[in-house]
Amino acid sequence: MKEMFMVVGCFNERAQKVLDVHLATGLRKYFVWCRDKFKGNHGDLIQEGKDLVGYAIINAIAMRKILKKYDKIHDSKQGQAFRSQVQSMHMEILQSPWLCELIALHINLRETKGITGNGSELFEGCFLVFNDGKPSLSCELSDAVKLEIDLTCSICLDTVFDPVCLTCGHIFCFMCACKSGSVTIVDGLKATQPTAKCPLCREAGVYQGSLHLDELNILLGRSCPEYWEERLKSERLERIRQAKEHWESQSRAFLGI
Repeated sequence: MKEMFMVVGCFNERAQKVLDVHLATGLRKYFVWCRDKFKGNHGDLIQEGKDLVGYAIINAIAMRKILKKYDKIHDSKQGQAFRSQVQSMHMEILQSPWLCELIALHINLRETKGITGNGSELFEGCFLVFNDGKPSLSCELSDAVKLEIDLTCSICLDTVFDPVCLTCGHIFCFMCACKSGSVTIVDGLKATQPTAKCPLCREAGVYQGSLHLDELNILLGRSCPEYWEERLKSERLERIRQAKEHWESQSRAFLGI
């Protein structure tokens, strides 16, 4: 189990570096490009992302085959039980939000820059699809590995806006997650109590380590611009209201009123 934790941690760390480089802007972009191994080479960055997704596929297939073989040899179901335990502890690479971000990154690159050729077939089975207006990230990474990631927020029942993934793997709108965690958007999800539970699976302590899905946010914003603009306007007003209330309460506390 410790080894699996290390494997997933290494994958997440490398994926985070790739996405940090891609999303960096301004002076920070220059600093990140110079600091990182990519050294401004966009092709290397794309290849690293492809390598990571390929590694995730190989890891998932290998784990399934090893555990299936174990059960066959020992005439048991311990391998399947172990896999279920790994999934429940969110230690499987296919459950990593960074994999979701890498897939969104490559869909963004494919659609905005028309990337084709070497290695692009790895992502030909990845699409943002809408069924009855409900979005999902559909990915056939290989014949044996298929992902279907629901992108409807279970709180507001609409397409996730400014999406965040809790450590339990469930995706919500950032503002909806703040409401469910009983914190303001000014304080952020790190301010939630350790006892706060995911609205879906009821697991506690899943807010502090939440991840903003920036590439997915870009993909959804480009794919449904009218909805995005409408949500942006309504949430801007709510953010201003919460920020005003926050600073007024801070001022009263400072003045002892």
